[in-house]
Amino acid sequence: MTSAAAADPSDPIPDSVRIIGIGASAGGLAALEEFFGRIPPASGLAYLVVQHLDPTQKAMLAELLQRVTSMPVREATNGKPVEPDCVYVIPPNTELSLNSSLLRLDRPSEPRGMRLPINILFSSLASVQGERAIAVVLSGMGTDGTLGLQAVKAMGGLIVVQQPDTAQFDSMPISAIASGCADIIAPPAALPGLIFDYIARLPGPRKAGAPAESDSTAPTDAHGNSLVEIFKLLQERTRHDFSHYKPNTLNRRIERRMAIHAIETPALYANFLRHNKQEIDLLFKELLIGVTSFFRDAPVWQQLANVTLPDLLARRAPGDKLRAWVVGCSTGEEAYSLAMVFAEVTERLPQYSDCSLQVFASDLSPDAIATARRGQYPSSIDEAVSPERLAQFFTLHGANYQISKRIRDCVLFAQHDVILDPPFTKLDLLSCRNLMIYFDAALQRRLMPLFHYSLRPGGVMLLGSSETMGRFNNLFITLESKLRLYLREDNVAGGNPDFMVKSLRPLTSIKKDPPMPPTSTPDTTAIDNLQAAADRVLLQVYAPAAVVVNSAGDIVYISGRTGKYLEPAAGKANWNFHAMISEGLRAPLAAALKLAGTQTEAVQLPHLRTQLIGPTQIVDITVQAIREPAALKDMLMIVFRDVAVGPAGRGRRKAEMALEASHAAEVQQCRDEIQTLREETRASKEELQSANEELQSTNEELQSANEELTTSKEEMQSMNEELQTINAEMHTKLDDLALAQSDLKNLLNSTDIAMLFLDKKLNVRRYTERASKIISLRESDIGRPLSDLTTSLQYPTLQDDTNETVRTLVISEKQILTSDARWFSVRIMPYRRIDNVIDGAVITFVDITETKALESRLRKDSTS
Repeated sequence: MTSAAAADPSDPIPDSVRIIGIGASAGGLAALEEFFGRIPPASGLAYLVVQHLDPTQKAMLAELLQRVTSMPVREATNGKPVEPDCVYVIPPNTELSLNSSLLRLDRPSEPRGMRLPINILFSSLASVQGERAIAVVLSGMGTDGTLGLQAVKAMGGLIVVQQPDTAQFDSMPISAIASGCADIIAPPAALPGLIFDYIARLPGPRKAGAPAESDSTAPTDAHGNSLVEIFKLLQERTRHDFSHYKPNTLNRRIERRMAIHAIETPALYANFLRHNKQEIDLLFKELLIGVTSFFRDAPVWQQLANVTLPDLLARRAPGDKLRAWVVGCSTGEEAYSLAMVFAEVTERLPQYSDCSLQVFASDLSPDAIATARRGQYPSSIDEAVSPERLAQFFTLHGANYQISKRIRDCVLFAQHDVILDPPFTKLDLLSCRNLMIYFDAALQRRLMPLFHYSLRPGGVMLLGSSETMGRFNNLFITLESKLRLYLREDNVAGGNPDFMVKSLRPLTSIKKDPPMPPTSTPDTTAIDNLQAAADRVLLQVYAPAAVVVNSAGDIVYISGRTGKYLEPAAGKANWNFHAMISEGLRAPLAAALKLAGTQTEAVQLPHLRTQLIGPTQIVDITVQAIREPAALKDMLMIVFRDVAVGPAGRGRRKAEMALEASHAAEVQQCRDEIQTLREETRASKEELQSANEELQSTNEELQSANEELTTSKEEMQSMNEELQTINAEMHTKLDDLALAQSDLKNLLNSTDIAMLFLDKKLNVRRYTERASKIISLRESDIGRPLSDLTTSLQYPTLQDDTNETVRTLVISEKQILTSDARWFSVRIMPYRRIDNVIDGAVITFVDITETKALESRLRKDSTS
């Protein structure tokens, strides 16, 4: 059935900032840039980005994303509230999650290579945002994010995945799609538009104080006929009738699927369903979405552990097995919680250590049942399960917790429809929590008698916090009203033998064909004269008892009185010959039936003993295969002839003694054969045991080696993803540096100043084009010492002055004449790096020839 929900669906959704969680890994930087490049600056949403990063390196993700979006991009800070139109990226060596509307940063608990930070973000997003959650999976290796997507899907959130063929690494998108959670699959540049279109098509959230859902099954919108058609298509495809579910819950799920496909009206969606069977399956899964968790509502489990289970154990006989049924078990957390609490109770109360528990856990969703049977849950369950219980009932495998075998053996999971399928019976405890809140009042009224019938006298029923037993207070006695615990009322007032029949009749919502009237087969040999009547009486009175069976052993005709040989079996009516025949006749008749079917002669079984009613009867039996007429062809007839036991005499006694001796010899022969078979079986068992031990030892060695290889593979994969991310950042940084170098070169050339850059050893590092006209320089001179260069400057102490400047950090500036009668102001300065380290010298050459000429003319004019 539908799974248990975390809360009443009528609870209002918090009016908070809508958040999009984005997970990426290797190759994710390019996809993130495409994604954020298409988001408007005032979308009203907040964005949380988790990428696999090297925990030992400073990340540049925020700076790189800031280049493609006008929204502020920040590294997440612990405890900071989430603001709209902001992008928050995960810092290195942390796990990013949500705590209410605040950001939460934690140190990773797993070693490097085993961390799954995207799962953690998505899981927290699902718990905080509910059906408003939006999760996006982009390029990456591995499967991180898939478990988190399932949590978002369970809450009714939107799952968006990058189209695998557009991803640089497609493992994460493929894993997300294979999980069956993806709602939208598209290239990263197209995802923002699809998300905004989805949000625009959704109806607004109900505010606090809005009227609660009506119990009416009639659709509440103007498209009632279309919704009825949708329910009909679902019923034809899945066998399940949703017409008795509360309409508001269904409408929200249907509107969500319509928004995903950009369909405007229910009529168009119904037509879409008619031509897309896969969409019917997806809608069916959508309507079955439920939420559960371990030990939800702690006071309920304390009451079960301290009072309810000890009381049930006290009423059971020593060694008896308690039976429980968890209806709508979803992914199995509640069923396993019950088994763990029972184990704790039996450990605390040693007098009940020989008692056991069998939990039947049922759900309508096959996916939920498959997950429950695996018994694997993400590491985030440590928030609901205490460390003591984790140590006692779980085993940590990688990033998941595995339920221990002794707890799993207590729980039997089954796909089951509580409305259509027969119930589990003879129960001591029935848990149906937060399931009936999805049903209308009529269906709730039909289920209560069913639950009463399923429980044993003294059985206990547990309902959800938003559910009550309604008007059926005559069926149950309230134990704990606040905890919704009820005791089965054994003496139902006003009850009658037809009570359960009348209560169960309306449960089947699928129409059944009207029962066909019994076909009357008129006797073709009607008694119309005295001879026929006499023949019939003679056959009934004096003919031996006989039965006709088909090849399966089902009785098709009985002649005479067979009560001494056949007796109906207890339980459900069964007309099979092998089930009805006397125990002493069963084995020889089974062999005779097989033999008679392979030959034309009759098989005789003389002097068999039977004792069904009264004293022992000796009977001769004949088994004959029927070949004619055609109507009875391939059937078998068994004829019983009683052997009369006359007065005791020597002949009769001798015959009986011979028969008994023959039987004794046969029994002894059978015993000898059985003993021989036992010895052979024992020898074979020992050989198989030895072989099994060897195989088990080999298997353990291989398992150990496999675990080591798996761990190494996961660590290498994680490191590879981190290196891919660093590589992408380095490529971006190199592009930036190349651009900065081009800018610097153009700047230097545009100043029209001759400049020469030297390293610590006064080797040429860089020069401007203007400097090459003063000092003989070309590209191949990079790295050559200053002393090896030829220059037109009449400056023999250039080398010494440069060394002195590097040593003392004192700027040197001189006016130098060239061989072609030009004057330059030569300025020597230390080369200071950005980290304030002296790493060479910079020499600038400023042409002052005209200044010198003007100075000379002025001097001449002043002297004249």
